Amino acid sequence: MYTGKHAYLRPLQPAFIMAGSGEAVTYRELEMRENRLAHLFRKLGLKRLDHYAIFMENNSRYLEACGAGERSGLYYTCVNSYLTPVELAYIVNNSQSRVLITSVAKLDVAREALKECPKVELCIVADGAGESARIVGLREATAGLPETPVPDECIGTAMLYSSGTTGRPKGILRPLPEQPPTQPLPIFSFLQKLWQYREGMIYLSPAPLYHSAPQAAVNLAICEGGTVIIMEQFDPEAYLALVEKWGVTHSQLVPTMFQDAQAAGSGEETLRPVIAGDRDPRRGALPDRGEGGHDQMVGTDHPRILRRDRRSGLHCLRQRAMAGAPRQRRQGSARRPAHPR
Repeated sequence: MYTGKHAYLRPLQPAFIMAGSGEAVTYRELEMRENRLAHLFRKLGLKRLDHYAIFMENNSRYLEACGAGERSGLYYTCVNSYLTPVELAYIVNNSQSRVLITSVAKLDVAREALKECPKVELCIVADGAGESARIVGLREATAGLPETPVPDECIGTAMLYSSGTTGRPKGILRPLPEQPPTQPLPIFSFLQKLWQYREGMIYLSPAPLYHSAPQAAVNLAICEGGTVIIMEQFDPEAYLALVEKWGVTHSQLVPTMFQDAQAAGSGEETLRPVIAGDRDPRRGALPDRGEGGHDQMVGTDHPRILRRDRRSGLHCLRQRAMAGAPRQRRQGSARRPAHPR
């Protein structure tokens, strides 16, 4: 969520808008928030390649919690916000996090987990007040700190965890080259071209920000100078209304979300943003190939087709049966919830 040049080129443009509350945070404000938090990390002694963790629901402080690490050379771990105290404590300890950022809504779980996390020096409540020397409010902790970048600004990145279906969750630690945050990591350059992100895009994020795909998608949208609409939680009818309200150009849904949104709409033509229909999308928006051009996207249940909507000029995902593709869900397959644990 590194704002970079966009904090100066488009300071008053919303970097993101919370879908439910309507709270908008401009690029200038996001830049200042990230810098203050980055200075706090340095004040606490966190240096390049150190770790911290984020345990929050989708809220208006999430992006700055990530962005501060991305501009101070740190690894940050976005933790599933539905975990129990024991599960949270395991990931915080395993990631060697020195700071935990949480919210008022998740503070009870975080407080209990901290009892088993002796190496966590500080717990920051992003949207509330502190209650002790170890649990402090973000506003009070960053008061008076500079709104300009730290002198030794360098790129940081996420260290995310697997779901733990084959045992305990496992962290994925990517190499982190020593370079400025203005120079993106190769994976993000690859995804930017694959998904065809661009300046002026409007990205609708319906999923939990602790997941890797939404986290990467929002990150790229901010880096490209777009505006991100963040849903606090997924609702298919609200999703469709947001697409129309904000003129969404890009979005990303897992198959169950798409099916719910399709059922809530009046028909196929309701969905017009660019949508990736798998948990590990292989395609982004398609180049304009004229009427009838299409590519196949392999989903978890059956093939999906991305086709160009001639009327809107955007790309939409249409889910339809193809030759040899099963029309019914496989027997015994379970429908995943929109916000899976």
